Amino acid sequence: MSPCPTPFLTAMLAALLLATGCAATGTPATMADRATGSVPAPDPVSSPEWANDMARFAAEDAASPPPARPVVFTGSSSVRLWTTLAGDFPDRPVLNRGFGGSHIRDAVHYADEVAIRYRPSRILIYAGDNDTMDGRSPRQVLADFQAFVARVHRDLPGTPIAFIAIKPSPSRAQLLQVQRASNALVRDWAARTPDVDYVDVFTPMLGADGQPRPELFAEDALHMNAQGYALWRGIIAPYLR
Repeated sequence: MSPCPTPFLTAMLAALLLATGCAATGTPATMADRATGSVPAPDPVSSPEWANDMARFAAEDAASPPPARPVVFTGSSSVRLWTTLAGDFPDRPVLNRGFGGSHIRDAVHYADEVAIRYRPSRILIYAGDNDTMDGRSPRQVLADFQAFVARVHRDLPGTPIAFIAIKPSPSRAQLLQVQRASNALVRDWAARTPDVDYVDVFTPMLGADGQPRPELFAEDALHMNAQGYALWRGIIAPYLR
């Protein structure tokens, strides 16, 4: 019969396994996920009401077929309320598939409906704003975005995906540090990940005092006004060239 391992040996083996696992992953996605192409299951959707938005998108597609190979914008209300999107990027076929109030994990669940079915030339997602407001941590924001990328690239490998940084807003100024940390994790991961980009709208939306610029926002101090969207247009346009 083999001798039982000593407590010291057991502890050393456990520490080695932990260190090996941490070094191998480096991110919330596991090596097995990356090797097999599987998509880590995100948390449940943040609201069952998104099914209504998916039905609306299907009805819009039936009434007016979307352009071939569009640039898809998806995510939460900052995308949904971007009513001038097509006019702001007249040289590119763009498609707005934002659903207000959503989290990143909702875009994972509904990736087919908001992105994959259109076989887009590229995807830009703005989400994370509501996530952090509802208590999601920076690590969860990163993990959810990684799951979105994995879900899209499983069916559409090589499709460029850009994360539009979580914006700073006056009504959520108490979350600036969480937003900054979330953005930094996504930025750093995108910098070393093929076909993934980070679009920094966070920094230009801060004033010299380090606080959100109120002139960029509507009366609710959360959603952007025309000046805010004009700023976004100027930042995002070079990425679409």
